[in-house]
Amino acid sequence: MSRPTVVLTSTAAWADVAIQRISGRYRPVVYETTEGYVTRLADDHAAAVLVDGDEAGWRFWVTTPKSSAATRRIPIVLVSTDAAVRDAALIAGADMALTPAQLFEQLGQVLTELARTPDEASVAAMRRQCAEPLPPEAVEAIRKFNAGEYYKQHDLFEALWVAERGPVRDLYRAILQVGIAYYQITRGNQRGALKMLLRSVQWLALLPDVCQGVDVARLKADAARVRAELERLGPDRLDEFDRSLLRPVRLVGEAEES
Repeated sequence: MSRPTVVLTSTAAWADVAIQRISGRYRPVVYETTEGYVTRLADDHAAAVLVDGDEAGWRFWVTTPKSSAATRRIPIVLVSTDAAVRDAALIAGADMALTPAQLFEQLGQVLTELARTPDEASVAAMRRQCAEPLPPEAVEAIRKFNAGEYYKQHDLFEALWVAERGPVRDLYRAILQVGIAYYQITRGNQRGALKMLLRSVQWLALLPDVCQGVDVARLKADAARVRAELERLGPDRLDEFDRSLLRPVRLVGEAEES
């Protein structure tokens, strides 16, 4: 398993120290510009964000992830020498606000408690559930998906996701969201489709390449191709979208399409 990513919004002295201390367990990444912030967080599968509260733009770094369903669960830790900024950051949505000294003292504990990384028990439970056969309701939902009945697959997968308490529910949620993205494409809603595809990234990232017979690796690749094409075309050229990119969910062992 790759190291979880911790994003830092600064190269200040405290950030350099933090990077040195976490590099063994985490993959530190510094965001030097605000461009594509939410998208980058989702694609980097960020486990946490450390925000420099002593920089003028701290509020953007704190509030923007909380405004998107794709990133709002990522914990935000603001670091500042200014008590007023720390208080304001908590009101703005930061999960924690610390001084640099507090960060150095508590960094390991903070990341252990807050960072969005699957624990060993969850990974083992996912592995066990992914080895089980796909429930009949999910088989039917995939049949609807592959027939282009994207809205109907949503209802079936949503019922499964609500009923399932184990980690395999992320499989149902991920397919559901990709399907709704495809549905938005058929309705001419490029922005809505991109929003759903970005949201699905966080759940697809938690799944192994095959889960309950579903070829998750292929689903990830298919969804990524669709997203890249939507971004290339933009909202005004969706009529040029090649709908052959809306490929079916493949079950391992099924024959490939000719």
